Formats: sequence, C-alpha cells, structure tokens
Amino acid sequence: MQLISDRPANAIFDIFGRDKALIGMIHCPAFPGAPRYRDQPVTEIYDACLRDAEALISNGMHGLMIENHGDIPFLKPDDITCETAAFMAVVTDRIRQEFGVPLGISVLANAPIPAISIAAAGGASFIRVNEWANAYVANEGFMEGRAGEALRFRARLRQDQIKVFADSHVKHGAHAIVADRTIEELTRDLAFFDADAVIATGQRTGDAANPDEIRTIRDATHLALLVGSGVSEDNVELILSLTNGVIVASSLKEGGVWWNPVDPARVKSFVNVASRALEA
Repeated sequence: MQLISDRPANAIFDIFGRDKALIGMIHCPAFPGAPRYRDQPVTEIYDACLRDAEALISNGMHGLMIENHGDIPFLKPDDITCETAAFMAVVTDRIRQEFGVPLGISVLANAPIPAISIAAAGGASFIRVNEWANAYVANEGFMEGRAGEALRFRARLRQDQIKVFADSHVKHGAHAIVADRTIEELTRDLAFFDADAVIATGQRTGDAANPDEIRTIRDATHLALLVGSGVSEDNVELILSLTNGVIVASSLKEGGVWWNPVDPARVKSFVNVASRALEA
C-alpha cells in the first residue's frame, strides 16, 4: 500500500490503550428545539443518557459514542443551532465525570464543527463525521466534505488531541455524485485529509457492513478501521478479526431497535462473544 498521509495509524490504541475497542452508542433523546421533543425536563434527557451509559460500561464496553439521534429529521451542518451543542456538551461532561471512559461525539447530520465544540467542552477524545472528504447526496440533501474548515476550527481551539473518525462509503445516501471514484479512492481521501480512523458501515442504521467491503476499505488505508453499523453477536467475531473495533447500537437495545433503552443483558452477552475475538 502506498501511503498517502503521514498520520499515525494507532488512533484506537492512543485513545483506548488497547489494539481493539468496543464502543457503545448513546442515542440522546430529542433535545429542546427538535420536532420530537415533548416538553420533558432536560434533566430527564440527561438521566436517560446516563442510564444507557451505565448499562454499556458496567457490562464491559470500552467507550461510548454520544449522538443526537433523537433529533430526527436531521439538519444540514450550517442549520444546526447552538442549543444542540449546549445540551450535548452537558450530556458529555456528565458521562465523562461519572464513568471516566473514552468518549466520542457525533452530531447529525455531518456536523464536525459542533462536534469539536462539544468534545472540547465535555472532554471527549474523538468525533465521528459521516462525510469528511468529497460530497454525496444524503437524506438531508447535498452534503459536502467539511475537513478543511473543521481542522482549522480545531486548530483555533488548540484541540488537536481530538481525533477524527470518518466514514468511508457512508450510509444513508448516494456515495458519489458521479460514479468515477472507487471505494479504495474514497477511503484514501480520508487519510489525505487527515482523518485519524476510518469507519465502514452498511446502507442505513442497523444494517451490517459487507465483509468484502470491510476488506476493501482495510486494504486501502493504513489508518485504524472500525465498523459502525449492524454489529451483533452473530458477526462481531468476524468483524473484529478484520478491524480495530466496533461501534454498536441497535443490537444492544431492548428489542434490537435503536430508539429503545440499552438492554444490560444484551450488552453482557455481546461482550462475552466479542471477548473471544479480543483475546485471539
């Protein structure tokens, strides 16, 4: 593989102190200002996030990704207003103080600048960005890569320790405006634009990533690789044999659906299966 960036390849080890990591999702309920918000006290939102964090961390997950997934339908990055960052920063800080594990931030849709702000205020270690380089047509409309402005914003805040996990062949959209870029090239562009880790996904939330596509992405980059959707007990051993970690959501929720609370029994069972791959 010809290197296209001098970024170090050990982002997972740098953050988690281990070669492979299990990351659980905190899907925050709708915040004030979002259509699904139902006039509940914000303390109830924070408490729900803390309960999910407890269920994930006490049963063996290594870290957490915090996301405003309750804010459906999502806004494009420039339309996201300051209250989202404010509420998410409080959630992040409370989880960090309670559990002291590595945290990541994802602001939907494709909003790295609010995510960096939240990570800096709340003490998170990394952000997730759906479209870091290039452009695509998403559910929300036309999405451009935000790497240039996001990295300059991070530099202004003197927060270079916050790492960027970027999706390759991102879900929920058409992956290229014209079909002249291979998955390998899309993946290489992430390293060229100074991402620290790459995420492979399925077609939508809860869909499993194709093992052949995981291998294609892995072989195209020297960066750490994770799978960020559709991970379950049934496929986690295979996925961990190909990657540096997983971001897990739906399969750990009650009934296996993303909007329900985390099910501690599902987490414990998942971690028991995943541990075989971690120890291999």
